[in-house]
Amino acid sequence: MANGPSVTPWDVSGTVNYDKLVKEFGVERIDSAILRQIERAAGELHPFLRRGVFFSHRDMNWVMNEYEKGNKFFLYTGRSPSDAVHIGHLVPWMFTKWIQDRFNVDLWFQFPDEEKFLFKDSLDFKKVGHFLQENMLDVIAIGFDPKRTKFLVDTLHANLMYKPACEVAKRITLSTIKASFGFDDSANIGQAFYTAMQSVPAFLPSYLSGRTIPCLIPHAIDQDPHFRIARDVLPKLGFPKPASIHSVFLPPLSGAAGKMSSSIPTGAIYTTDSAKAVQEKVMKHAFSGGQPTVKEHREKGGNPEVDVPYQWLRFFEEDDDKLKKIHDDYQSGKMLTGEIKQVLVDLLVRLLERHQAARAEAEDKVNDYIFKCQE
Repeated sequence: MANGPSVTPWDVSGTVNYDKLVKEFGVERIDSAILRQIERAAGELHPFLRRGVFFSHRDMNWVMNEYEKGNKFFLYTGRSPSDAVHIGHLVPWMFTKWIQDRFNVDLWFQFPDEEKFLFKDSLDFKKVGHFLQENMLDVIAIGFDPKRTKFLVDTLHANLMYKPACEVAKRITLSTIKASFGFDDSANIGQAFYTAMQSVPAFLPSYLSGRTIPCLIPHAIDQDPHFRIARDVLPKLGFPKPASIHSVFLPPLSGAAGKMSSSIPTGAIYTTDSAKAVQEKVMKHAFSGGQPTVKEHREKGGNPEVDVPYQWLRFFEEDDDKLKKIHDDYQSGKMLTGEIKQVLVDLLVRLLERHQAARAEAEDKVNDYIFKCQE
């Protein structure tokens, strides 16, 4: 792990400066003009857009322009199966479902089951296969339309994906890979090739249909380096650059630095956690912006900007008026630390009860989502 803040597809650590990332990655902030364009097309704005959870983009205006002209885009996002799913993973998926529903578009969901095998010595394909099956249940539980959703599993769909991946790989130099991801000579050759596989779903519908179909990729900002490379290569193959829209990270329970990680159980809420586990984790581990004593808190109030329960409520409480009241009551000292934690616990328990019920029903639906190759 690098010293100081780090944001790569495999490591997010330290306090993330999103303004700095916008400049370093060369992305654009989502402005009021784009929000108006999305709202005009969708009929509303998702809370993630209203609150800046999705904060930057590449070519979102072009995708909206094409949509308004009648040229529908398709969606692409994914999940590398290497561990249990936590609620931070749900953020881009929830937003992707909203886009699918509002714009009535197809989603290609990639499960790159070779990625973490190549990058983690502790993982073999048996373990990856277990997490693949489990992670699929969580994705299906989000409620994606099975008629418009296609699961791509890299090892399962190798015959379909390998040839276009080679077309991409042929146009990426080792120096580009090293510069983009910080690899040195100790990296295995699979790690260098992986980004070519990650690029394939961004143009696969166009590749298969022979038509030019715009692609929109909702994802957390740490995955941007992969798609920067894809944007450089795909025009050379005769396909449009994929557009993308980027989210901030859901912070871990321990505080605002970095992002939630499955490898730190006390900092994460998993989709399979019980109500008791949620209660214990939030009450014991959620970083508070409150004062040391009740008396001080009543006098000085809390700081919602660093308070993890409030920050999580920004993601998951859909009612703007309710969220504002919580913010104002906590900031004024009217609401205590224990009370805002309990508000979050109650919300998360309801969210997970719905998710777990849908997850249980998903076990019989997996084959409905896996893309059936014609080859």
